[in-house]
Amino acid sequence: MTAKRYDVLALGNAIVDVIATAEEDFLATHGLVKGSMALIDEARAEALYAAMGPGKVVSGGSAANTIAGLASFGGRGAFIGKVRDDELGRLYRHDLTALGVGFDTPAASEGPATARCFVIVTPDGERTMSTYLGACQNLTPADVDEATVAAADIVYLEGYLWDPPAAKDAFRKASELAHRAGGRVALSLSDSFCVDRYRDEFTGLIRNRTVDLVFANEHELKSLYQTGDFDAAMQALRAENVLAVVTRSENGVLAVTPDGIVAEPVFPVERVVDATGAGDLFAAGFLHGLTSGREVRDCLRLGALAAAEIISHVGARPDVNLKTFAGNNGLL
Repeated sequence: MTAKRYDVLALGNAIVDVIATAEEDFLATHGLVKGSMALIDEARAEALYAAMGPGKVVSGGSAANTIAGLASFGGRGAFIGKVRDDELGRLYRHDLTALGVGFDTPAASEGPATARCFVIVTPDGERTMSTYLGACQNLTPADVDEATVAAADIVYLEGYLWDPPAAKDAFRKASELAHRAGGRVALSLSDSFCVDRYRDEFTGLIRNRTVDLVFANEHELKSLYQTGDFDAAMQALRAENVLAVVTRSENGVLAVTPDGIVAEPVFPVERVVDATGAGDLFAAGFLHGLTSGREVRDCLRLGALAAAEIISHVGARPDVNLKTFAGNNGLL
């Protein structure tokens, strides 16, 4: 089989992040649940923006963060997501393409504005997100280009985008095209609230092999199998006979493989500044290792290193070149 043009093609929400720090009482004043991600309308978005302190504006979105991290490792990435032809939409496209990421999805000429996510970071590094989804919810199967999908080794699907019916159809189309072209498909469960909404559909995607690789954190996994017992959730996951990766914050990461479970500790950091994007960047490192033909343990190590870099500063995109960072730590 000929080599693929892209290591990873991601489908996800195209969202501009506005990140600001605040004390705990800000959350209470504005009715925000610490550590959660809540969907808001445009009016609520304007009110929160007016109340926030100075913010850092940066292109985000879970799957796009993963692709940005992959590019920082030197991987070849592409992205499919929907923006509006407005100022934020143009900023978003520039930020991705400047990294060398392919992003050819046409912008919408009408309808909702480009999406934005307001991220409040409290002093303990925990992030609370309020998201206006806007244009990114209007992704359709027509936006999934067959040649682009066929050119990717792995197609990476963001669970957050499973809400709109047309986006679900786009995911299914991308998976079918990927498998037809000899590629693999990965799914990020994204958020335990997302899993609560679509538990049966997500397990269906795993069991009918629409996806070949699953990324989850501990909370998402327990939600998937409706248990408070982590070991019971892991046992259920192993029974699915699918490659899966489960992150456990400071308790490290586990990979479930046909040969058993592989465990790796976290990569040490002096201080957690902002947990935004930790899972996204972990996926970037793991996918880079996987598409480079590395052993699962090395993929876990690259993921842990990328996650450690991202939580050491504000924002969900790397502040350093991850290829160099990994090389300096003996991982590449």
